This record gives sequence, C-alpha cells and structure tokens, in this order.
Amino acid sequence: MSDLVIETTKLRKEFHTRRGKHVVAVDELDLAVGQGGVHGFLGPNGSGKTTTIRMLLGLARATAGDMRLFGEPVPNRLPQVIGRVGAVVEQPKFMPTFTGRKNLVLLASSIGVPSTVVDSAIERVGLQGRDRERYKGYSLGMKQRLAIAATLLKSPDLLILDEPTNGLDPAGIRDIRDMIRTLGDSGVTVLLSSHILAEVQQVCDSVSIIGNGRLLTHGRVEDLVGSDGRHGFRVGVSDPASAEEHLRHAGLDVRRDGEVLFVQGTKDAAQITRVLAQHELYVSELVAERPDLESVFLDLTQHDTLGGGR
Repeated sequence: MSDLVIETTKLRKEFHTRRGKHVVAVDELDLAVGQGGVHGFLGPNGSGKTTTIRMLLGLARATAGDMRLFGEPVPNRLPQVIGRVGAVVEQPKFMPTFTGRKNLVLLASSIGVPSTVVDSAIERVGLQGRDRERYKGYSLGMKQRLAIAATLLKSPDLLILDEPTNGLDPAGIRDIRDMIRTLGDSGVTVLLSSHILAEVQQVCDSVSIIGNGRLLTHGRVEDLVGSDGRHGFRVGVSDPASAEEHLRHAGLDVRRDGEVLFVQGTKDAAQITRVLAQHELYVSELVAERPDLESVFLDLTQHDTLGGGR
C-alpha cells in the first residue's frame, strides 16, 4: 500500500474550445503528495491546477494517465475514498438568510453527521462568536472559513483548497494562512493550490511547481530555496551592463534587475570584487542573499509560456 495521499502518473487533459482550438490543459503530470502537513500546488493562473483538482475529485474526466487517492485508483474507486476528502474548489452554496451555524447543522444532517461536530468545526476555523450571524452579512474571509468548516464536518484526512485567499484583504489572508497551517499541524494533509509564491513559502512544507500543465519541480520548500548552489550576491555597481558582461565571462551566473545584479556561481564575495576591480568597476553594494521561492519559480518558468489550463 502506497504511503502517498495523492498520486498521479502521466496525467493528461485535452479539450477543444468553442472555436475549435485544441488545448492541452494538463500534460503528463506526475504528482506525489505524502501524508501530513501542507503541500503547495503552485503555478501561474492557467497552468492546470484547477483542472487537475477537478479530475482528482471526479468533476472532470482525464484524457489519459492514472490517479490515486490514498492508494485507490480514481475515479473508479472514488466512492470508497471520497468520505476521507474535503475540498473547497468553487464557492459553496449556503442559505444567505440562515446563520453560519444553522447552515452547518443542516449540512451535517444531510450527510449523516451528528450536529455535535458543528461546534468543533466552528472552533477549528475560528468562527466562534460569529457563527450565529446570518451568512449574507459575512465578509469574504468569513465565507471562506465557513466553507472550510463545512468540509471539516466529516473529519477528512485530506483537505484540498483551491486559491482560498483570492479576493481577501491582508488581514483575511493572514487569518486563512494561519488556519491552514494549524490544520496541517493537526495531522490533516492539506493540498493548497495557489499562484501566490509568498503564500506557499510561508505556509507549505513541500511544493509541486507546475507550468503549462507540466511538473517543473517538487520537494520540500526549505530544500528548494536553501540549497547551497542557489545562494548568491546582490551587487550594486555604477555600470551594471559592463559588470554583467565581465562576471559572465568569469563563469558566474548573473541576473540583472534594473541597476542591480544578482550573481550566483560562487560563495566567495572576494571573487566578484576582484573580477570587477580588474576592469576598474567598483561595487557600491555587495550583499549575500538567500533566494526565495519567487527566484526559484522565475528560474523554472522564464522560458515557459502559459498554456490554456486552469
């Protein structure tokens, strides 16, 4: 029995637009999500994240490839495992004139769950004190919390969240992030689909980065941003164009950002200053930097154009 909660092998989704254009939304995607913690599913808008999630949940049919949830092939065995899965993929439908609590009580009754679990779900998403207010008066952040509470009624082992902070203000984003982190720490496996790099880096333990429906890389976030080979230096110099040319000629990797250079390929700051001084170029700034997930992502996608996935 596999210890992977989510596994896809050569997953592919093709479709034709109304104008007859052939689109490959997901292209031979291999995805592996282990048990526990928060796993980021990162990619720009249109990279195939939502399409992949919809296929996993049986909401869309795969063109080719294999999918497994908890080791069970889906969609064939989806009825056997769907009770272990909670998902917020689209805005759920709640009764606007009912309170948040009453909506959850009705939902619990419809799925055969005792109403006693409602209190626990409300507490886990931080809606205490607001649960007796009408849904139509909820902020977008509170609506997202209630949607997640609804998925928690059946105590899922896997929680899939598709862009849960879209449209939220900074305070709402922070609150949802904290809640997701708490859920991951509690033993629930969370798959967090997002196009926001900072969100993934702050919340996730591991990440799969996709572009154009293809897997670009995966691994622990700290490994992707912290490997020795990815360290570099921020270099300020009066003539960045000339400095870039000489540093490249010396075998260093250089990325220019306006008037500043980011140099990789050495751990020795003296090598940079020596190369530049030989050509009468003197640094005004030299700062060691540890790259973040954004720089990793840009390196992976700089030659990758967006496809037609979602």
